[in-house]
Amino acid sequence: MDVKTLKNVKVGDTVKVLKIDGVGAVKRRIMDMGITKGSDIFVRKAAPFGDPIEVMVRGYELSLRKDDAGMIVVE
Repeated sequence: MDVKTLKNVKVGDTVKVLKIDGVGAVKRRIMDMGITKGSDIFVRKAAPFGDPIEVMVRGYELSLRKDDAGMIVVE
């Protein structure tokens, strides 16, 4: 089974966070931004070359690099 990450979600889709694969400071930084297990994330738009992406989480807009988005496992 392929793991679906936030990096692969299309603009306009809403997904739910299953887990964060990062470790240490990277994982803590992602969680400090409000992205935690069970959070709903709406992908608003992507930059012209796809990096970064802009998402809505917990009522605010957030820009994420594709590398960081790749650590967020979603359904």
